[in-house]
Amino acid sequence: MGINEIIGVLAIIFVLLLVIFLVRRNRKDQEEFERQMNESEIKPEKHKGDHV
Repeated sequence: MGINEIIGVLAIIFVLLLVIFLVRRNRKDQEEFERQMNESEIKPEKHKGDHV
């Protein structure tokens, strides 16, 4: 096995780990974003007594 093959295998492993990390982080960020959107839901305005 030559040095080029070792470097290639290491590069492929690094890219796979990077993709896995980014996918996990994206899912976590998406869940956090959805939670924030649900909590900050716009409430309807309250009207004064006789105003219809």
